[in-house]
Amino acid sequence: MKNRIFIKKLREHIGKEVNIAGWVSARRDHGKLIFIDLRDISGKIQSVVLPKDKALLAAADKLRPEWVISIKGIVNKRPEKMVNKNDANGDIEIEIKEINVLGKARDLPFELGTDINIDTHLDNLPLTLRAEKYRDVFKIQAYIVKAFRDFYTNEDFVEIQPPKLIGDDAEGGANSFDVSYFTHTAHLAQSPQLYKQIMVGIFERVFAVGNVYRAERHSTTRHLNEYTSMDIEMGFINDHHDIMSIENKYFLYLEKELKKHCLGEFKRLKTEIPAVPKNMPSLTLREAQTLISKETGKDCTKESDLEPEHERWLCSYSKKKFNSDFIFITNFPTVKRPFYTYRDEKDPTYTNGFDLLFKGVEITTGAQRIHDYDSLVGSMKDKGLDPTRFSYYLQAFKYGMPPHGGFGMGLERLTAKLLNIDNVKEATLFPRDLNRIDTLLSQ
Repeated sequence: MKNRIFIKKLREHIGKEVNIAGWVSARRDHGKLIFIDLRDISGKIQSVVLPKDKALLAAADKLRPEWVISIKGIVNKRPEKMVNKNDANGDIEIEIKEINVLGKARDLPFELGTDINIDTHLDNLPLTLRAEKYRDVFKIQAYIVKAFRDFYTNEDFVEIQPPKLIGDDAEGGANSFDVSYFTHTAHLAQSPQLYKQIMVGIFERVFAVGNVYRAERHSTTRHLNEYTSMDIEMGFINDHHDIMSIENKYFLYLEKELKKHCLGEFKRLKTEIPAVPKNMPSLTLREAQTLISKETGKDCTKESDLEPEHERWLCSYSKKKFNSDFIFITNFPTVKRPFYTYRDEKDPTYTNGFDLLFKGVEITTGAQRIHDYDSLVGSMKDKGLDPTRFSYYLQAFKYGMPPHGGFGMGLERLTAKLLNIDNVKEATLFPRDLNRIDTLLSQ
């Protein structure tokens, strides 16, 4: 649009005529004056039609929420008594000289931004995502991804684009979606795991951001069937603690970036950016279970994994003991981890793996990987897998692989926990679950 400027730059044009455009958030008729709140991607501004222009008043009177318009007008400072200190542009307004309607909107089924139930929100996403709350949520989510890319690029990682259509799933399990692929049955990838390990043999350090798919028949507030996974894999490590360390550094970087770019969004969402410790606390699984059993009186020391209630308890403990919303839990049993997970050399029934818990939920699973070819083949057989079905992947290990490891982290779950959102679907643009897949998009 010719000579259009963004609302966030209006303060640079006080006393000057400008062209802006966006959506009508509200129209308020004060009798002789009509006020229009207009928003674009960069912010919101109050505009006013003065009584002297009857034709302009008539045009403004027709406007309704979500109409798309352009405005020509003068940027003025507001009278002192009209300044809104809680608004980013609360000390300026536009004196409207011209209005052009670019797109009309039907009457809204409900007032945008009001409290509605989760199903109504999800059924009306093309509209409800326009609410300030969700614009804030997904702006923050965008900065989480940007910080991930920037941090690992600065740490000499190379971004890769692993395929989403694969011949078999990385975990050797049954929770994958089948896809008809010409004369074959393919699968939607549950993880980029095997491909990012292959790429360690090429770039040493790699990361990926992309969608993954889990055909699990759950219907909870913390699970999705399609989500965005943020993954890294790095070579020449000593053990899994090197992976934990570089993830800790990412969260320190993320904290700094969110404070730099998203303070307003966190304030509007009535939450705070969590402080990230320089050294996140860490317990082995057995240490954690012994502690839980001692403090709660419920013996869980023979369990092979943590229950959700135990994850919540450990995060509460970490907050009280270490003032940390984060805690690493390490050394899970070999029987509970995938075939490629490196075994603890002191006790091979346990692994050099970890989960990162945050605000009561596991947000990361990571580990050192087996890098020796014969050991990897042996681990496959121990898990009941046929190594010949993994021959393509195993080539990387036949011809020399360094000690390596990595992690995967769900973007939507991290976003939800950062912002104290109860249901992960509200931190997902277009969520996929057992009952939802936009069947009306093209019918």
